[in-house]
Amino acid sequence: MADYEAEIDASLRRYERGEKVKCTVVSVDMDKIMVELGATTGIIRKQDVSDDPAFNMQENIKAGDEVEASVLRPDDGHGNVVLSMKAASTERAWDRLVSLLQSKDPVTVKINAVTKSGVTTMLEGVRGFIPASKLSLGFVSEDDLKNWVGKSVEARVITAEKDGRKLVLSSKELLREKEAAERKEAAASVKVGMVTEGTVETLKDYGAFVNLGKGVTGLLHVSQISQKRIKTPSEVLKEGDKVKVKVTKVADGRISLSMKVLEDEAPAEEKEVKVSFKLPKSEAIGTGLGDLLKGLKL
Repeated sequence: MADYEAEIDASLRRYERGEKVKCTVVSVDMDKIMVELGATTGIIRKQDVSDDPAFNMQENIKAGDEVEASVLRPDDGHGNVVLSMKAASTERAWDRLVSLLQSKDPVTVKINAVTKSGVTTMLEGVRGFIPASKLSLGFVSEDDLKNWVGKSVEARVITAEKDGRKLVLSSKELLREKEAAERKEAAASVKVGMVTEGTVETLKDYGAFVNLGKGVTGLLHVSQISQKRIKTPSEVLKEGDKVKVKVTKVADGRISLSMKVLEDEAPAEEKEVKVSFKLPKSEAIGTGLGDLLKGLKL
């Protein structure tokens, strides 16, 4: 008897606009989802399911699934409660987005479209914006933006304004951190006494900055470039030159290099060997082997 009364109460229950309810999916069509709310039937139109243009109702929602939705209209004129999954998920989504802003946790998002000065993506069902200046460490032009569509990138939430419904993400911060970590790791592998090859990056009056790879740069002081006395590095070097250097000092994140010390350490066989000999006076020169070798000095 009690169960029967409960069913009657459920069938007579009137839902309020904005009320959040849990319902069970009965069927999924191309343009709508039919659900049960106790003894009442509900309908969720396609446009009220998700803001994500890539979301596929028939692939992601199945009969028997339990979903949460908000009441848009208590009655559509045919006895169905009109519901919105999108409205119900918005509050939860923004709570999650604000949490991501605070934690600075990275997320992977797919770029969906190009907009003015940037691209758009979806995160937690909310449309987000990534400025062109935040896509890469390098410059991204307006013409290049179309090449980013369809790509997945790692990003971080940098703005999440719940009231203003403003979501902005950036990949640049993460890329900078990754680059700094790689540079730190590479710098840690540089040891005094190591001989390596680098590329002259910048010339100054006092020396040349040499790129050793992976963002690691060392200073080749003008006094350490050559055995010959030179006033400026530009006398013997130019930007882009490949040089062989030896690490002479690593301190406080600075790396000192030398080319000159490698000249000092050149193998003995590579150094010039001078041979001199003294010829006797012409009238004393003989033609025998003994005469020819007699005045030779090594």
